[in-house]
Amino acid sequence: MDILNKSIFEEHYNRENTGSAKWDKNSLLSLFGSEDVLPMWVADMDFPAPEGIQKALIERLNHPIFGYTVPADTVFTEIQNWLKQRHSWQIDKEWISFSSGVVSAIGTTIQAFTSPGDKILLQSPVYTPFFDMIKNNDREVVNSPLLLEDGSFTIDFTDFEDKLKSGVKLFLFCSPHNPGGRVWTKDELLRIGELCEKYDVIIVSDEIHADLYLSTSRHYPIGSLSKKLADLTVTLMAPSKTFNIAGMQASFLITSNEQLQLKLQKAQAKLAFHGLNILALTAMEAAYREGLQWLTDMIGYIEENIKLAEEFIAAEIPALHVMHPDASYLLWIDCRELGLTDIEIKDRLIHKGKLALEPGSKYGPGGEGFVRMNLGCSRATLQEGLKRLKIAFS
Repeated sequence: MDILNKSIFEEHYNRENTGSAKWDKNSLLSLFGSEDVLPMWVADMDFPAPEGIQKALIERLNHPIFGYTVPADTVFTEIQNWLKQRHSWQIDKEWISFSSGVVSAIGTTIQAFTSPGDKILLQSPVYTPFFDMIKNNDREVVNSPLLLEDGSFTIDFTDFEDKLKSGVKLFLFCSPHNPGGRVWTKDELLRIGELCEKYDVIIVSDEIHADLYLSTSRHYPIGSLSKKLADLTVTLMAPSKTFNIAGMQASFLITSNEQLQLKLQKAQAKLAFHGLNILALTAMEAAYREGLQWLTDMIGYIEENIKLAEEFIAAEIPALHVMHPDASYLLWIDCRELGLTDIEIKDRLIHKGKLALEPGSKYGPGGEGFVRMNLGCSRATLQEGLKRLKIAFS
């Protein structure tokens, strides 16, 4: 892939003393017991946001009044245009509502569509807040574990259906999958929809990584595949992972089902959530209006990083095995052949390799013996991280 602006991804930006959760030494000390580690853990890239976003924010800051804010029609238009261009999904303005983040949106949907004690289905290993939000809202976690076949995750549809028929009210779906980077096929998505319709289960689809599918893949929003699926689904999306603006706290929910939309509005009213702040709206609109070339270049750079990491690990640390991702800048690495416990893996990484990675055990059953590595960084940082990974397990 021809990368037009490779230099912006090559440059190292010092993020210390910027309130960065990823790089702050106090944060690292609290989480890893050491501040002397290279942080390649949380899903936060080290790349500057697109220039169009930066300019839009500066322009808005030049106006000296920051009063109560409502989203302009252009915000909705840019979201609609983006989804049509990027995902061939035509949605109505009325289907869109906002949230301060996808995790917050998960909490809102749980409160809107279920009651304490209700069963909510997920598929582990999966993004840690799925577990947290179910438990924090006094609902019951029902797990249909993913299968690991030929180095990739697949869905056990027999188990999936058995779990749905047990009285599940809501299915929390991760698409593309985090931490594995799997992009689900259209056939898999249709089968999920068919079963959820059969057992009257609402789908809440976390698609925050939707725009990060790699050149060999194609992501389909599950709600885009049919009217039935659209009415059964609430899709959660955001520009945060796509354009590295997670600190803006801006996401949106999509559903064509008016009854679900009303329940969402009622749940948000209970929380006194009245909308996004003015800079979040500005950044979101600019991202979808002007960010496509930056995204194209960034994905090309990430693909080179993935290739480098896979080749290095295969040649230098053959006991480790990489799950090749279809999407995103996160690498799911199988360390089980080392014969170490999760505690021993973490200890080796932190104290021997001086490297901070996400432990696989955080992602629930099936994550034991794995680690997640963030490749959203300069080539120099990646090379240093790979060197430390080798030291940790040598």
